[in-house]
Amino acid sequence: MGLPLYIVNAFTRTSFGGNPAAVMPLDHWLPDETLLAIAAQHNLSETAFLVCTGSGEYELRWFTPGAEVQLCGHATLASAHVLRAHLGFQGDRVTFSTRFSGELRAQYVDDAVELDFPSLTPQPHDVEPALASALQVPIIAAAIPKVHPWKALYEVESEAVLRSIEPDFPAIAAAVDHAVIVTARGDRHDFVSRFFAPNLRVNEDPVTGSAHCVLTPYWAEKLGSTELFAAQVSDRGGELHCALLGDRVILRGQSLTYATATVTAPLSRSE
Repeated sequence: MGLPLYIVNAFTRTSFGGNPAAVMPLDHWLPDETLLAIAAQHNLSETAFLVCTGSGEYELRWFTPGAEVQLCGHATLASAHVLRAHLGFQGDRVTFSTRFSGELRAQYVDDAVELDFPSLTPQPHDVEPALASALQVPIIAAAIPKVHPWKALYEVESEAVLRSIEPDFPAIAAAVDHAVIVTARGDRHDFVSRFFAPNLRVNEDPVTGSAHCVLTPYWAEKLGSTELFAAQVSDRGGELHCALLGDRVILRGQSLTYATATVTAPLSRSE
């Protein structure tokens, strides 16, 4: 018997847009080294693993090819999509229990899913000279979450400047030990962003839901609005509807299943 595998494009409805995530439902947890090896084999920015613990309740973990991460939006969206589209879930809401980010909820709304995530309050951050050199564009402000400071936010003056960045990934990895969000006011959106995480073996992430947990409160304060329309302007690209509700961020997006498969290979490194 094999393990089911779903490849889902999150925050899009197109076959080659959004952020692809692998989703693997499990009957029970495999050893951490096996989960990491599977994620490395998939070589996507995230693989989500979930185990059912009750009616509409699941434990959820996320792995890049190089590490387990504390929070991931697009693979959570993809997991909720898989439950409804492929595993027969008929409820209106799913609760995900996570190791590092507490309880997360996903609600089905028409043809989309709304994710209920923690708001990561930003605080001022000093721009690292080596990072500014690696990005090769002027940075006008920077912030880092008070909680989960494994990523930091850097604002540039315009969407055009953001799109012009040709990142030096080895230089970014050498400059900082955290992921890098670069953001600007959008031309057609309230704000736009890009996400670089070479230290996690994800050079540029196509669409990063977790980044919007800090981007949303940051731009809500700057723009004076708690309802925001955002885009991540990677090559694949994706759009998110974001809302700030107290200490929570609501992210709404759509997903498309790209492929389904079965993992039949032995999962022990010694075999």
